[in-house]
Amino acid sequence: MSWERYNLSVAVFVLLLKENEICMLRRCKTGWMDGCFSLPAGGLEKGETLSAAAARELREETGVHAFPSEMTLAHTMHVWTENRSWMGHFFICREWSGVPFLAEPDKHSELSWKNLETLPEETIPYVRQAITAIKNAQTYSEFGWASYRTYVEKAV
Repeated sequence: MSWERYNLSVAVFVLLLKENEICMLRRCKTGWMDGCFSLPAGGLEKGETLSAAAARELREETGVHAFPSEMTLAHTMHVWTENRSWMGHFFICREWSGVPFLAEPDKHSELSWKNLETLPEETIPYVRQAITAIKNAQTYSEFGWASYRTYVEKAV
């Protein structure tokens, strides 16, 4: 019997923080959670560190430049969505250069600053959970695993 290590997808998210506001993007034309607000985010690429991926995604989606060393890991989340699990790492960035703009209009319809205390109703649920956890100094959480149990029960 051979042993195989379980591989997870890894995503990074950036809370571009200006006083008590964060930069949020409204998704569009992606076919997933369109109309909802998220953070600058994306997948880890081969050969990247988490902080380098966060800086890259921030630049790709908002046009601002930040060094990986300016990314502070604030929260890790183990997520179950769409019948698969993945890890999300949420970074805070307080130092950057440039002015945020909608750098990927094919994926986002709006870039706006939102108050941390009054997130839009249309915030993606696991993003809302992570932001709440960060405000409460909680470094780890899980999301969607009740759905997993239902998924497993149906498969049996």
